[in-house]
Amino acid sequence: MTTSRFRRVVLKLSGEAFADRTIGYGIDSAVVQRIAEEVTKAHNELGVEIAVVVGGGNIFRGMHGATRGMDRARADYMGMLATVINALALQDAIEALGQQTRVQTAISMAQVAEPYIPLRAIRHLEKGRLVIFAAGTGNPYFTTDTTAALRAAEIGAEAVLKGTHSGVDGVYSADPRLDPTAVKLLEVSHFEVLNRGLKVMDSTAITFCMDNALPIIVFDVMEPGNIHRALVGEPIGTLVSSREAG
Repeated sequence: MTTSRFRRVVLKLSGEAFADRTIGYGIDSAVVQRIAEEVTKAHNELGVEIAVVVGGGNIFRGMHGATRGMDRARADYMGMLATVINALALQDAIEALGQQTRVQTAISMAQVAEPYIPLRAIRHLEKGRLVIFAAGTGNPYFTTDTTAALRAAEIGAEAVLKGTHSGVDGVYSADPRLDPTAVKLLEVSHFEVLNRGLKVMDSTAITFCMDNALPIIVFDVMEPGNIHRALVGEPIGTLVSSREAG
């Protein structure tokens, strides 16, 4: 297929997806380059407007800092700064491919990125630019999963594409890495995710998507070509929607 199911989407990438696999942290330029190529190709070939939300776990995670005695809010702000580093790395890789890109941050840092302004972000997308949202929501205690849900609603996106990185290619009844009897769910409702405690996104993000009828496609972003497949509707991963399955 050469047509996207969606006009505008938010792609959620965890910081861990960018990590150098040999050491477990930092930025693997080859991974960033591949993702940049896939996003650019999908944008150009399918005509879909793509905004990206990046995490920062490959550099610093606020929750980890808090468990080691740091003030939770301060640790979360450090995590937000880590997302900006990842956003700039992704921007550089995309721009090198000739694709215009804008980074918008929820924390003001005018020398490196624009401030987050929803209408400006929408205008960039309409002009054919890719937009990367960094620094989370700008508030501590909120994850970048929640940021993806919030930004999707604010810019009028039709879906959230949640890219996983740990070899798990969707939503399962249990952690397939620990439970060999775990069953992959091809489609599940937001309510069932919350009710069964399934590991998709944090509960705040799921509830927000449910309240705003935002579908979530959970898929393995580390598999080459999967961003394109998710956009055109190939049956990869898991669809989380307001509709009850079955």
